Amino acid sequence: MSLLDWIKGTATSRGGQGDTETVRRIAGELDRLDPERARHLAALAYILSRVAGADHRFGAEETDKMVELIRREDGLPEEQALLVVEIAKNQNRLFGSTENYLVTREFRQIASDTERRQLLDWLFAVSAADDAITSEEDAQIRQIASELGVPLDEVIGLRMKWSEKRTVLRKTF
Repeated sequence: MSLLDWIKGTATSRGGQGDTETVRRIAGELDRLDPERARHLAALAYILSRVAGADHRFGAEETDKMVELIRREDGLPEEQALLVVEIAKNQNRLFGSTENYLVTREFRQIASDTERRQLLDWLFAVSAADDAITSEEDAQIRQIASELGVPLDEVIGLRMKWSEKRTVLRKTF
């Protein structure tokens, strides 16, 4: 698919192993990688964008944290990691309401239990990048955890690590 087709949002025919258009578009930018690894990174970046955009804005700190995590995950050059993150954010803006569950379900299928739990920690890291985990971001993380099949008690345990960043727990006086 050409960049022009991507910008216009032209859909391609569905194929592969149930992967979504969103994952395929991002994975296409990672064509030098093994296709399964590219799918993993594409889904990971998109899910991170769900939390970054939960409060209806993508802050620079959140974007920087997403790029850092994507680079850490696969050792991508910064420019390529930034491209993956920007595509994921744009896909989220355009198709979030229909793709959120589909992409997360795909990640659940292709990721190990360890990778799913690591993702949850990264979701908190992205949402805390601007020094504030909002109620919207926290709710989005709980929703993603549910979609990934991570038990609520594990989510709560992990969330404790990030308590000082949660705006709902900050003193308002």
